[in-house]
Amino acid sequence: MISFSLQPTTAQTPPAAAATATTRSFLLPYHCAHQLSSSSFPAQQLHSGRRQGYRVRAIDAAQPYDYEAHLVNRFTQSTKLKIAIVGFGNFGQFLAKAFVRQGHIVFAHSRSNYHSIAQSVGAAFFSDLHDLCEQHPDVILICTSIISTESVLRAMPLQRLRRNTLFVDVLSVKEFPKNIFLQLLPNHFDILCTHPMFGPESGKHSWQNLPFVFDKVRIGDEESRVARVETFLDIFKKEGCTMVEMTCAEHDKYAAGSQFITHTMGRILEKLELESTPINTKGYETLLNLVENTASDSFDLYYGLFMYNKNAMEQLERLDLAFEALKKELFGHLHEVLRKQLFGKAEEGGFRRPMLAKLPKNGTPLLPPQSETVANKNN
Repeated sequence: MISFSLQPTTAQTPPAAAATATTRSFLLPYHCAHQLSSSSFPAQQLHSGRRQGYRVRAIDAAQPYDYEAHLVNRFTQSTKLKIAIVGFGNFGQFLAKAFVRQGHIVFAHSRSNYHSIAQSVGAAFFSDLHDLCEQHPDVILICTSIISTESVLRAMPLQRLRRNTLFVDVLSVKEFPKNIFLQLLPNHFDILCTHPMFGPESGKHSWQNLPFVFDKVRIGDEESRVARVETFLDIFKKEGCTMVEMTCAEHDKYAAGSQFITHTMGRILEKLELESTPINTKGYETLLNLVENTASDSFDLYYGLFMYNKNAMEQLERLDLAFEALKKELFGHLHEVLRKQLFGKAEEGGFRRPMLAKLPKNGTPLLPPQSETVANKNN
């Protein structure tokens, strides 16, 4: 609707008469505005013997169709995603804050009721997966534990999603979710496997320069689907992450030698129940921080790193061999007399201090300890 304020005006109207002239307002639908003409109102009226006309003084309503604003709105909407986070625990909430901060629409689902938390970060919570999928999100982000991923994916009502929905995971292992996605998802769904190499603790202040690993496993050729993947990755680029594209197999190989070892050492130190002292060194502070960072994660995460990464067992065996070799070198440097007191006469004669042997490189078969080899030869 458009409001017109019309005021009588003529060149001959005396000032006194003009002051007493009546101002009339008319409210018209916008589509009728173009019909406003001299025929709509009397072109002239007798006022004190003078001729009088009308003119438009103001248009109070904004134009109902602003093409420029429409284009801006379309562009804004094209760069925003509807992201459904399945698994709204600590890590899911951590990511949701960044998504909302960048203007994306966030839905959330979890076994536990996180309605109030979701509301506090600007997300909509759905306790039922069917209701979530009926929102037709652009992205389904799997944020569950590693060991529950398959069961969650099997329970998802895929028929309620749009046929080109993008599935993304953020698990700490990559070949396992990749294979599950390829096995359970129809070919018309896109697949992006990712791993932010940080968490709520290490990334609580900033994501600047923190690694974000991704593998475009299966992306449709349509321009809109390619653009959607780039829009999702841009979320992490804008937060300052170092973007690292590599295959899922490469990720698991590197992660077993870094992430799994880190978590293992943190768990071992946690068993020692280390405590802060008045004379902490920088190195000891680092160990305490390691315990804090790893212990804050669930044991399911650590178990998943071991169970669903085929390279983890090799790293565990290498860690055991390294510890045994280090003990042998340490004991070998004890004074010979002290060794006789500790270990008896069995150590007398021809004793040579053992040195720490170099372990085989990653991926090479692990040989049995030298003592076992000698024993087998003597038999």
